[in-house]
Amino acid sequence: MPIKTIFSLAEIEPARWDALLPSFQPFLRHAFLSTLEESGCVGGKTGWRPEHRLSFDAQGRLQAALPLYRKRHSYGEYVFDWAWADACQQAGIAYYPKLLCGIPFSPVAGARLLGDCGAVGELLDTLTGSLAEQGISSLHINFTAAATDAVILDRAGWLERIGCQFHWHNREYRDFKDFLDALASRKRKQMRKEREQVAGQGIEFDWRAGGELSEADWDFVYACYANTYEARGQAPYLTRDFFSMLAERMPEAIRVVIARQSGRSVAMAFCLTDGESLYGRYWGCLAEFDRLHFETCFYQGIEYAIVQGIRRFDAGAQGEHKLIRGFEPVITRSWHYLVHPGLRRAVADFLVHEKEGIQQYVASAWEALPYRQQE
Repeated sequence: MPIKTIFSLAEIEPARWDALLPSFQPFLRHAFLSTLEESGCVGGKTGWRPEHRLSFDAQGRLQAALPLYRKRHSYGEYVFDWAWADACQQAGIAYYPKLLCGIPFSPVAGARLLGDCGAVGELLDTLTGSLAEQGISSLHINFTAAATDAVILDRAGWLERIGCQFHWHNREYRDFKDFLDALASRKRKQMRKEREQVAGQGIEFDWRAGGELSEADWDFVYACYANTYEARGQAPYLTRDFFSMLAERMPEAIRVVIARQSGRSVAMAFCLTDGESLYGRYWGCLAEFDRLHFETCFYQGIEYAIVQGIRRFDAGAQGEHKLIRGFEPVITRSWHYLVHPGLRRAVADFLVHEKEGIQQYVASAWEALPYRQQE
């Protein structure tokens, strides 16, 4: 099976890559991943070196692919292995570089092993068999979907790690009031009060698709996005060019809600959609307003999903503030292949105990949901 490593998605035609995708989810599309590369978000000195693996059949047809990155840190992954890296440093084991199969800066579950199952299985086996000789400590596959899990389960040496996110599900609500009516009375009153507090500050909202925003709008979106990181003393992962390039390449997948007060733009939330799900990715504001974050990032997305008939709203990582607003716990899965046998044993033991804690947390989260059946 001919295998090729490409260091830029520009080396493969978009249609050939996208033909391997099992769904229209935007994050795996050639347009999204190549925009990350060409706008400088990955590659160069970012610590994300693209090393995508492709396999071809005897006739030269692309039959499988892995979106793969050589990493020299663990930023932007959202499956946190800093403790593993620290343990390696203390033991004199090199943890970096490592390989990551995933989507940079996007904790969104989906396909990771693209194409024919047999071919991707061979790709995985070839990779894991060559890690040691390449001086690579490990291979990680983050935020997998069921099909990926099924392929990995049949292979030895892989460790499963679970996590928890919170997603909102559309139960065919007629409108936002219909959703509120499904909640316990105290939570229903709390949400109404929060929305009234935002409206009372004279703030209105405007939803736009990617093709409806000007470069001045994108300047504002980026300023808000960057401000969120700068407020925490961090550099933003994405560049200004990323937003304009993505809007040019896949405008139909972009949704931005802009909050305005007296005609002045003050906050925004950037989302992507595939028609079935709405993915809330980035938020930011240029001035502080009471409860504006909850309205912009959660309630606006819920209302938009209801109006558009979107089935699911994934508003990003982290949790309890989503839980009490009707977002349900969802188990996420990632897989890890560690070369050093001692490290593998230690991590395997850690993951057993971590899994027990997460399962207990998820069970408690279900009991804390605000829906009326819990009254």
